[in-house]
Amino acid sequence: MAEKHILILGGGFGGVYAAMYLEKLLPQDTTITLVNRENYFVFQPLLPEVISGAVGLTDVVAPIRRLCPRTKLILREVEEIDLERQVVAVSRGFRPRRLELPYDHLVIALGGVTNFSGMPGLVEHGMPFKTLADALLLRSRLIHALAEADIETEAEPRRKLLTFVVAGGGFSGVEIVAQINDFVRSAARSYPRIDPKEIRCVLVHKGDRILPEMVEGLAHFAQGRLRKRGVEIRLNDRLRAASSEKAVLASGEVIPCRFVVSTVPAQVAPPIGSLDCEKERGKLLTNEHLELVGHEGRVWAVGDCASIKTKSGESVPPTAQHAIRQAQTIAGNIAATIQSTDPLVFDFGGLGKLASLGHRSAVAQVLGMRLSGFLAWFFWRTVYLLKMPGLDRKIRIGVAWFMDLVLPPDLVQLNIATEEGVSTQHLEPGETVFEEGDLGDSVYVIESGECEVLRGGERLALLRSGESFGEMAVLSRASRNATVKATTRANVLVISKRVFDALKADVPAFGEAFQTLAAKRAQPASGEPAAKD
Repeated sequence: MAEKHILILGGGFGGVYAAMYLEKLLPQDTTITLVNRENYFVFQPLLPEVISGAVGLTDVVAPIRRLCPRTKLILREVEEIDLERQVVAVSRGFRPRRLELPYDHLVIALGGVTNFSGMPGLVEHGMPFKTLADALLLRSRLIHALAEADIETEAEPRRKLLTFVVAGGGFSGVEIVAQINDFVRSAARSYPRIDPKEIRCVLVHKGDRILPEMVEGLAHFAQGRLRKRGVEIRLNDRLRAASSEKAVLASGEVIPCRFVVSTVPAQVAPPIGSLDCEKERGKLLTNEHLELVGHEGRVWAVGDCASIKTKSGESVPPTAQHAIRQAQTIAGNIAATIQSTDPLVFDFGGLGKLASLGHRSAVAQVLGMRLSGFLAWFFWRTVYLLKMPGLDRKIRIGVAWFMDLVLPPDLVQLNIATEEGVSTQHLEPGETVFEEGDLGDSVYVIESGECEVLRGGERLALLRSGESFGEMAVLSRASRNATVKATTRANVLVISKRVFDALKADVPAFGEAFQTLAAKRAQPASGEPAAKD
């Protein structure tokens, strides 16, 4: 028998577990390759616990090489899938050369990517929550918000710093807002100038109750428990837009805040969107054997990127337990194809549903039983501890959970991201870019919309798309001597003083253009005040 090449795309539950099962089912001479951007597998159900520090940052991840020792791991991004030629092109590595990976059998487990389309400002100011980096960034921003609020003396900026908005009342949104609420209220004890009563955590959900996946009784219990702990719940509403200082809801309500987390549904990864094959609602359409329709016997799909149904015709939700069973079915069917035996049919309806509410409380719906409160929380932790792959990770998480019961939350802030020199800021009508007297630390270029320059309530200028402002204070190293507000919904390019000074020094024409503009604005027209900033 000729050597078979099995290629797996994606390192989530579907991809990693498919590799693990294939290693057990196939002989040693079978080549198994897995392509993933990171070299680790993230245990998603415990990712919200990283926010509060209930588990360590690396406790919820496991090295793929240890989980799948026989599998060849390639740390690249998938760029193109050619189903006809049976090759997959991946991104460049150390050498700028195109790499194509041939296959005999392909498993597509690419999951989904965050989709903020249709919601202005979410790309610039909304925080997704899908990866380990997202969890670390969210935790760091929470600690930073508390530190800034502790020294802020003005009421309005302080209120924005201590307001946290989470959009989406499904499993992810509920568990994230519960962890945020627990963490900031507990951590606030270490900041003597913060009153816990000032803290606002708001959960926004488009339905008439949170946790629509669960029975009504458990959903109402979850709502009551979260509200009792101080979480505000906005039902029958959704996040429409966000800016650096507010969240705008579809109902018209505006929540002043500097912290927005969105758990909006993901869309399929770009390589899947460009595939010429049968799809359902954008996802890869599979048959009962989890084969890609039209490419049976060669291509399989698993997880969030696939449209999968049970024998009864029910759609399979994108949960870890379903992805693991799908991976097991796919591994068995690849082995059956190679060995010419009968294929397996996927028909797993799920064992139950679990959701943590924080503070030693949860809701559970398992095998017909309904649990809530402490018992459900204990069951939740037990189930996920047993499911966590790797004995070393089980021990680490068990120890972390025990220490979390007796020790205060860790307030160490890890700033691993480099400071952005150029960014985009979304503004809603009437929102202030900067005020008179503020530090001149950035230059702005309007990408779309309009902004007005004000001093003493009088309009000095109206700026439109393509025009810039803010350069006068940066060039003169002085504070702002005017206020700039958006008059329409606008997007502005923000160039930090550091980058602006570097461009001015390295590109003389760049500096000269802004010097000329500043000089022109410093010379008012006859009878008009200068439009300084």
